[in-house]
Amino acid sequence: MTTQEHDASVYEQVQGSDEFQDLKRRFRRWTFPMTVAFLAWYLLYVVLSGWARDFMGIKVWGDINVGLVLGLLQFVSTFLIAWAYSRHAEKSLDPIADKLRHEVEEKSK
Repeated sequence: MTTQEHDASVYEQVQGSDEFQDLKRRFRRWTFPMTVAFLAWYLLYVVLSGWARDFMGIKVWGDINVGLVLGLLQFVSTFLIAWAYSRHAEKSLDPIADKLRHEVEEKSK
């Protein structure tokens, strides 16, 4: 058996393991809903910008209007999602991924 064949079988074994499937499931369980939520939030902003101009033009404070506030909140929400994902990954994904990586490294020797 060549090294390349050996490595492929190790990766296939890990990919078929329950731990790897759990890792994928945890990743998807968090990522897909957050992606849908963020895209819906962004689409709402775009729709309001295009079809609710009077609402978006309402002055909140001085020359700052609702459109500007919602636009800035897009950036805030992006950073919050990135921060929340890093916490989720650190707590739920990284321990499993580290364990799987160590197993692959051991089997590949």
